[in-house]
Amino acid sequence: MLVAKRIGIDTYTQPVVYLRADSHICRSEGFASQSGVLVECRGRTAIATLNVITGTDLVETDEAGLSEAAWRLLQPNDGECVRLAHAPMVESLSYVRAKVYGQHLSGEQMRTIIHDVVSGRYSDLQLSAFVTACAGNRMSFSETVDLTRAMVEVGDRLSWGQPFVADKHCVGGLPGNRTTPIVVAVVTANGILMPKTSSRAITSPAGTADVIETLAPVDLDVRAMRRVVEREGGCMIWGGAVRLSPADDILIRVERPLDLDSEGQVVASILSKKVSAGSTHVLIDIPVGPTAKVRSNDAATQLAKRLIRVGNEVGLHVHIKYTDGGQPVGRGIGPALEARDVLAVLQGSANAPADLRERALLLAGELLELAGRAPHGQGLELARSTLDSGQAWRKFQAICEAQGGLRTPGVARYVYMVTSLHSGRVVRIDNRQLARVAKLAGAPNAPAAGIEFLAPLGSWIERGQPLFAIHAEAPGELTYARAYLEAHPDIVTFEDTPSGEAP
Repeated sequence: MLVAKRIGIDTYTQPVVYLRADSHICRSEGFASQSGVLVECRGRTAIATLNVITGTDLVETDEAGLSEAAWRLLQPNDGECVRLAHAPMVESLSYVRAKVYGQHLSGEQMRTIIHDVVSGRYSDLQLSAFVTACAGNRMSFSETVDLTRAMVEVGDRLSWGQPFVADKHCVGGLPGNRTTPIVVAVVTANGILMPKTSSRAITSPAGTADVIETLAPVDLDVRAMRRVVEREGGCMIWGGAVRLSPADDILIRVERPLDLDSEGQVVASILSKKVSAGSTHVLIDIPVGPTAKVRSNDAATQLAKRLIRVGNEVGLHVHIKYTDGGQPVGRGIGPALEARDVLAVLQGSANAPADLRERALLLAGELLELAGRAPHGQGLELARSTLDSGQAWRKFQAICEAQGGLRTPGVARYVYMVTSLHSGRVVRIDNRQLARVAKLAGAPNAPAAGIEFLAPLGSWIERGQPLFAIHAEAPGELTYARAYLEAHPDIVTFEDTPSGEAP
């Protein structure tokens, strides 16, 4: 038994326990750094990764330091003791080893793995083994269905008692593609239920939840979420605040840093959250482009087929929309900057990004047709009139107020304008490198940080003309972004004309 001490170290969702090397428990139990340790407090348990510390007073010899994730799981009172023991063998790891060697996983084996994952019995190393074993085309159709069902079963599942509950999702990889808030406003203004849960960014400059959080609270529990939806017909909240498909966030934690392309896990990730949220129909936006997540038409078609087939198996109507993934959407890349684009579109501002407006209306129109609110081919017209009349803006305000109040996005203290070294027409934009610059500038942790992009494809840029502005909340982060930019001068590619002048 050791006294629990909250030491304020953020290890994301991985529980970590910190013990001194000269702790009697470390010596007597033979605990080694990075081993799994079972930590128990009043019936709550967690399998934590052990970090052994020396030469510091971070914890005393009779204390067990707990990371934020471990503290959330165990919920000890101040000064309360926790019991430590060697972690039991995780039997489902034998299934993971079987998958590594190419064997097929049954539905029961998949459920056991995901249950152990959510119970915190897997270290990040073991999670990486599972993710790697399933990467590429190593997951069959039936395994993808079983993984999706297992991810739903280990969390909560909402039901709204309606025959049509709408949702919309983008597979990602496109900076600034913040259509969701506009789509939710247009669709719910037309009386369609749309309880939208969204993710925070992990490797991108902004997730939808990060953007909405600059405008309204998103950290709502299930009870508050229901209250908002029952009052306004929709919501825009952070999915992590409600226990819907909790395995997804854990798997993503190791999947994205590994940068492994796993179609089966992408499908299970998307659909498990939609089913858990009580959706009946989901429209999935698949941007296709050379530097987007989906880079070819063949890959997009294959992904779409699996999404539709798995959706059918788990009781979800999946509809696909292919969109252009060649360049950022709107001007803002980063939470507050993207929020300003969203507000400009909803408020009908003259300087609102036309591409963001049209893309959002296209998606909203599809949902209006699927719900039967507009005849086939007329959904876009209804979506446009809903936006132009101010109905969507009023509904957006109402949802934000129900979630805790509409607020104004912040403004970065430092702005650096990047100008062109060439004259020419913009023919290629590297979305990934552009997103990297925005992250180095501080996004999304610094909400006002990011990029304001000013050079869309096809535009003619003169030498010395602005390409984009880097926004940062700290001078050090601005320096990081500028240093990366200097090492990657080809983020925007031009096509010169023989005369060097615009044709």
